[in-house]
Amino acid sequence: RGIGKGIALEIGAAGARVYVTGRTVTPQPGVPGTLAETVEDIRKLGGEAVALQCDHADDKAVRAVFDRIERDSGRLDLLVNNATAMEDYFGSIGKPFWELPTATWDSTMAVGLRSHFVATQMAAPMMVRAGKGLIITVSSIGSKEYLLSVPYGACKAAVPTLNMDTAVELIPHNVTVTSIWPGLVLTEPILAVAETKPDGRRELFGVDLKVAETPRFSGRAVVALASDSDPRRFAGDALICAQLARDLGFTD
Repeated sequence: RGIGKGIALEIGAAGARVYVTGRTVTPQPGVPGTLAETVEDIRKLGGEAVALQCDHADDKAVRAVFDRIERDSGRLDLLVNNATAMEDYFGSIGKPFWELPTATWDSTMAVGLRSHFVATQMAAPMMVRAGKGLIITVSSIGSKEYLLSVPYGACKAAVPTLNMDTAVELIPHNVTVTSIWPGLVLTEPILAVAETKPDGRRELFGVDLKVAETPRFSGRAVVALASDSDPRRFAGDALICAQLARDLGFTD
C-alpha cells in the first residue's frame, strides 16, 4: 500500500513485469492495498504483476523472492527498496525518545534499514552478471532534519550512506544505486488520521493536504529514472521527487 503501491502501479503501467512483495495477500476489513488488490489494479492498467508474500524481516522469505524472479525471468532490471516498519507508528510521533519502547527502534532498523541492505545484496549478483541494473531506495527529508521521531530519523540518515557506498561498489558493473525523497504523500494511514474541516479541506497536524503528493507521483519518479538514457548520473544521489518532476518532465 502507500508509496510502494503507487510505485508498483506506475512501473506496471510503463510495461514492466512487477513482482510485488508484502505480508498481506488477501483483502482485510479496513485495510486497503493488499497484494491481491495491488496486482489487480496493475492489471487494470494493462500491466503484468506477480504477488509474492514476503516479510522483509525474514531473510529466508526475501531469498525466496529473488530465487523466484531468477527462475521466472533470469534477470532483474529494477529493485525498489520501500519496505518499512515502526512499532506503534503513530503513537511514537512527537513522543520523547526516552519514552519510546526499544521495540520501536528495533522494528524501524530491522525493516526500514536492514531489509534494504539484504534486498540490495540479493539483487546485486543478478545485475552484475547482466552488466546493468537500477536500485532505488525510498528515503525522506528525515535523513537531513528532524521528522516524526528519533528512530525514524536515525534510520533515514543511514540510508544515504548505504546508497552511496553500494553505488561506489556497483558503478564499475554498470549498476546504479540511488534514492528518492517523496514529500508529504496521501497514503492510507495519512488519510485515516487526517482531519476534515467544515469547508471540506483535509488537514494533518495543521497542514493542508492539498499540498500533498499522490503515491503514484513517486512511481512516476521511479519510471523516469528507469527510462533515463544515463541513470548512472544519479548514482549515490538523494533525489527529491518534486525536483525530479521539474528536471525530467513528469507531473502528479
